[in-house]
Amino acid sequence: MYQGMLHLHSVLRWVILILLLVAIYKSIADRKKPFTAGHRKTGLFLLISADLMFLIGLYQWIFGDLGLKSIRENGMSVVMKDNVLRFFAVEHFVGMLIAIIMIHIGYSYAKRKVEDSVKHKRAILYFGLALLLILIFIPWPFRDVGVGRTWLPGM
Repeated sequence: MYQGMLHLHSVLRWVILILLLVAIYKSIADRKKPFTAGHRKTGLFLLISADLMFLIGLYQWIFGDLGLKSIRENGMSVVMKDNVLRFFAVEHFVGMLIAIIMIHIGYSYAKRKVEDSVKHKRAILYFGLALLLILIFIPWPFRDVGVGRTWLPGM
């Protein structure tokens, strides 16, 4: 089951990245136009995907070898000295949590009664920050913490 969750987590990464790019692009392209239901729906799909991704990641962190288990078995001082263990037990988890908070804040502006231009600016800002954090904290195959991982699961 853990391996299946890892594959789903990897696939959802691409869904979230695409939805973030679409949401940012739509707000940039339409920044002088009304904030429509389409903008809100894109943000909502992004929010749902990010929350689902977080729940899957939390499952992996609790039950996998690189999260809570590595902290319990090795101690926090050993985990913090090892690049790979630190990345998965602390950095990836905290970075993605902050990114999801940014997505929530960006989406919350879609529901507020403020000017449409403000909604677009806030969506660009918070979704852009979330995109940056996610790109930084993904264990890409070309990074030392992502060695052995693939661009898509099963490849």
